[in-house]
Amino acid sequence: MKIVSFFSGAGGLDLGFTNAGFKLVYANDNWKGCWETFEKNHGIKIDKRSIAEIKPEEIPDVVGFVGGPPCQSWSLAGAMKGIKDPRGKVFWDYVNLIEKKQPLFFLAENVPGILSPKHKPEFMKLIKRFWDAGYIVSFKLLDARDYGVPQERKRVIVVGYHKKLGMRFEFPKGTKQWVTLREAIGDLPEAKPASEKNKTNGNLKIPNHEYMNGGFSTIYMSRNRVRSWNEQSFTIQAGGRHAPIHPQAPKMKFIEQNKREFVKGKEHLYRRLSVRECARIQTFPDDFIFYYDSVADGYKMIGNAVPVKMAEALAEKIMCDLKLKKGEKCQINSTKKQEAKLCLA
Repeated sequence: MKIVSFFSGAGGLDLGFTNAGFKLVYANDNWKGCWETFEKNHGIKIDKRSIAEIKPEEIPDVVGFVGGPPCQSWSLAGAMKGIKDPRGKVFWDYVNLIEKKQPLFFLAENVPGILSPKHKPEFMKLIKRFWDAGYIVSFKLLDARDYGVPQERKRVIVVGYHKKLGMRFEFPKGTKQWVTLREAIGDLPEAKPASEKNKTNGNLKIPNHEYMNGGFSTIYMSRNRVRSWNEQSFTIQAGGRHAPIHPQAPKMKFIEQNKREFVKGKEHLYRRLSVRECARIQTFPDDFIFYYDSVADGYKMIGNAVPVKMAEALAEKIMCDLKLKKGEKCQINSTKKQEAKLCLA
């Protein structure tokens, strides 16, 4: 079953879907920082234009569209401009292409802020537009921890099934047996600091196992940034300067409201997670190599991605529904801590 991808980035969503058995035949992203990584790992050329420039007839006929439109304009931590921000408007471009191509399903991912009181009315206009275009839409705020991802990461997932399928997407339940940081990155040796001006060290024994240097802002120091080995990571963000601290360090010491410090005498333990550690926490496999000159681009690709295991769980459920519709049998093997179980429509 063929799919196309938009706002592809490094392709975490794409990898989850191909792991579930879908075939990726087209991808689009206009950020040059991800092009080499995407093409070398997924084996297909990426359309480098803005989505606004793409015509429906240029897109292959497929069963599904997947994509995570830029989230900064909807983020509670950002300017909250929503649809007034050019980055928010591209969501409508995505809707327009789906309306024109009429795939059997689509999936969109975004930040929790899209459901905030400020943005919910605009979001519901998007949902209505999908309905008018012929889709029964389901949306839900999910936590990636429930899908085998060692990270507290909440995201809104929107899935639409074409009305001719005669069914609604039901979100997989996932598991409460959360994966810990020790299970995810505990076997990795000490990472290497980035080279001068936070450029990559180049070829490393463990690819991408390098971390950003530099000080920590007062905003960063206002909160504890350390999760212990038996916990899940904080959300992996798209900026290296905001990367969580490695769990080898003790929790930061509370001084007063909005002010914390590193524990004295233990300062050497406080380093940012490496690019590879962040990739593992986003459940990218170790043979997925990130190509960049500045380590900041490595963090950006990984932080912007949909965690692979969560994408895979959603994709398996969609694949199962499509097979059942065709009268075929199917099984779901969503996360590594779940038993395989029969998929019921």
